[in-house]
Amino acid sequence: MKNLREIIAEAEKKKVAIGHFNVSELAAFRAVTKAARDLGVPVIIGTSEGERDFIDIHDAVAMVRDLREKHGQPVFLNADHTHSIEKVKEAVEAGYDAILFDGAALPFEENIQKTREVVTYVKKMAPQILVEAEIGNIGSGSTIRKELPHGAAINPEDLTTPEEAVRFVKGTEIDLLAPAVGNIHGMFANAPEPALDNQRIKLIREALRQAQGKPVPLVLHGASGNTDEELKTAITAGISIIHISTEIRVAWRKGVEKSLEEKPDEVTPYKLLSGAENKIYEIVLARLKLFSGR
Repeated sequence: MKNLREIIAEAEKKKVAIGHFNVSELAAFRAVTKAARDLGVPVIIGTSEGERDFIDIHDAVAMVRDLREKHGQPVFLNADHTHSIEKVKEAVEAGYDAILFDGAALPFEENIQKTREVVTYVKKMAPQILVEAEIGNIGSGSTIRKELPHGAAINPEDLTTPEEAVRFVKGTEIDLLAPAVGNIHGMFANAPEPALDNQRIKLIREALRQAQGKPVPLVLHGASGNTDEELKTAITAGISIIHISTEIRVAWRKGVEKSLEEKPDEVTPYKLLSGAENKIYEIVLARLKLFSGR
């Protein structure tokens, strides 16, 4: 089976994107992997620090490896939003395929320094693991928002510039870059998401290709709530991986609420969680069709 680096390169040639979906329990994991299997596309499972603590980091690795090694399904595991070298080491030792070191809240130069330390460690211990980093303030947390996160990069002058992207990649030697291009973590309760600056994505992509002599895959975080047309244009502009988390959490809750309403006397957990699994499956299948151009 192709590794994650090869899967991303193949997606870039096809001008499609790989879906990245966060999970923290079995119903969501089953829904995401079933949708990808039914559609016949690769998928990335993401677990943040909190999600790894709940699902257990080793259990997450075991479930992914089982699907990949015993059933031949191209499922990969990313240690999403990892904030310390200690947590990076945990993910490396557990056997994750990729790690996002999130130093976006740090001053730019400190983010470069800390990220470089992570890259040096990971490439020494497990060079096959991809390292991603994030620059620019796009808020934090997969939550329902009533207002913009404080200091979020929405105005054009606050978004990641091509020059910043090149400087950051050269200074860190990361494998994947998540820039601030109008995207925001979480979803707004009663308002549309901020518009993505897809021209900015294109400029960053081209600047990195020229500077590095090869493409540097770009990752779009906070895509929950963005329209299909925006995301299709973002893929065309150069996005290779798209993160969806809040949509999954909302679907999970709606599915559980529906099960409780329809089965008020039911106490069997897997029967109640089937509603969450079904709702998540619908969301993931639709997103994967969009990302893969189906």
